[in-house]
Amino acid sequence: MSTVRDIIRKKGSDVWSIAPEATVYDALQLMAEKEAGALLVMTGDEVNGILSERDCVRRVDLQGRTPRMTKVSEIMTSDVISVQVTENLENCMTAMLEKNIRHLPVYEGTNLLGLISVRDVLREVVDVQKSLIAQLERFITGGGR
Repeated sequence: MSTVRDIIRKKGSDVWSIAPEATVYDALQLMAEKEAGALLVMTGDEVNGILSERDCVRRVDLQGRTPRMTKVSEIMTSDVISVQVTENLENCMTAMLEKNIRHLPVYEGTNLLGLISVRDVLREVVDVQKSLIAQLERFITGGGR
């Protein structure tokens, strides 16, 4: 079974972050620029929370706030669920489904390595399945000897 490390190796370890005192407008601009669905909210090397596009819609627009006046710290998710780089993809998928989350920060020990999305996990699972199917086809047709 593949691990989170396999995703990080393919995807890279770029992590886009924003300060808690920044405005939601600034966060949305950064998300658009980086084509990211979420940002880690950080003070220095410390993760304070996570902010997703979903958070911005539900906690700003729907509550009558304005992006230019609302601070990231006011709407971010503070209880950040994360995974270790050695975690298998099945456990990641289970956690994402059970907690209804789309992004997971990835750590190796206490070092932040990256941020993965449900799309990254799905892509890796599909790649693994394609590889297994190809191996089985070679085995069945006698090409695997």
